[in-house]
Amino acid sequence: MSQALPTAQDGNYALIALGSNAATAMVTAREAVLKGMIRSGLALGGIPVKSELYATPAFPAGAGPDFVNAVIRVQTDMDADAIMAALHVIEAEAGRTRSVRWGQRTLDLDLIGLGGQVLPDKKTHQFWRDLPPAQQIKSTPDQLIVPHPRMQDRSFVLVPLADVAPDWVHPVLELTVTQMRDARPEVERASVKLI
Repeated sequence: MSQALPTAQDGNYALIALGSNAATAMVTAREAVLKGMIRSGLALGGIPVKSELYATPAFPAGAGPDFVNAVIRVQTDMDADAIMAALHVIEAEAGRTRSVRWGQRTLDLDLIGLGGQVLPDKKTHQFWRDLPPAQQIKSTPDQLIVPHPRMQDRSFVLVPLADVAPDWVHPVLELTVTQMRDARPEVERASVKLI
């Protein structure tokens, strides 16, 4: 098991979720992401910490082949917008196109958390966090929301996140990753299977 993230107040750690419908390519994609993080300057000294790979049902159901998911914890001095710009370059290098929301994709990279930061503010975060599922499919924020507003609802994020940052505290919900993971329905957690 990897070392736990020091605390939510340490703003120089980014938690990045990886997902892909291309299961056979995910090991290669994860290594390409790590190299891309180092090349882009996203990763400061040391090698990013990576979770195990997990097979997970497509979300939403019927959106395509099952996914492979993982999380990387990386020390960085970049701000959230610069991190997302670097992640979009890495996605593009992997052949990612953005045509259908929550559709099939070769590589999906999301900034899940950045230390104890809440961006742009708690009120905006709550709006996107509380948005009904039917609206989530149709609506996309016009600004970066950190922590990811739906991370606490997704076992496919929380299970691998617990590999690299089990004690990270969500700065709005004030729950650890382990607490959020364990609050998900058991059947949902069980659907996230170690590869």
